[in-house]
Amino acid sequence: MTEPSPQKSSPPKSSPPNVPDLTGGGEYLVPDVLEPGLTLVLVGTAPSGISARARAYYANPENKFWRTLHAVGLTPRQLAPQEYATLPRYGLGLTDVAKRHSGVDAALPGEAWRPDELRSKVEHYRPRIVAFTSKRGASETLGLPTGKLPYGPQIPPLGWPGGSELWVLPSTSPLGHTHFRIEPWQALADRVRELRGNPEAGRDVL
Repeated sequence: MTEPSPQKSSPPKSSPPNVPDLTGGGEYLVPDVLEPGLTLVLVGTAPSGISARARAYYANPENKFWRTLHAVGLTPRQLAPQEYATLPRYGLGLTDVAKRHSGVDAALPGEAWRPDELRSKVEHYRPRIVAFTSKRGASETLGLPTGKLPYGPQIPPLGWPGGSELWVLPSTSPLGHTHFRIEPWQALADRVRELRGNPEAGRDVL
């Protein structure tokens, strides 16, 4: 498999003057992985209890997230959850819609969802693509019912910031395993390669 070329990653920098704090003021259960110049930012709903305790994204060993990233060619090998901070090397970033609460989506209180906070991050960092890793996170952010959000690329709603493409992906959570399909993830990876000018890069099989 042809490995994606690592992109140079800089250590986190403090916000310059007059730029709002986008780090949650230390309240986030798992830190964001965001910086300017990313090709793709993957947006979850909220950390699971396992992820919150591990302070790492998608830390449940039954979650297919890290396996899927490698299978579709977005990472050169299957990363461990604790390696999440290395994703900017490959032009990838991570965040959640609900950063201060953990648990299954249905149990999250209404105040857990911070779509305006997410929009501010997209406006500030301007990734080429924003992809939600579940329909629920997309629904809470875009104000649309999940039934009106097909998997794959979306038409950005009026006012969507930054000019970023918008995608919705099947959840890799073990709770949603019966609905998981790799095809939308593969289509996203193909689009990432296209934007990088490397559409023929290899891929693995899940």
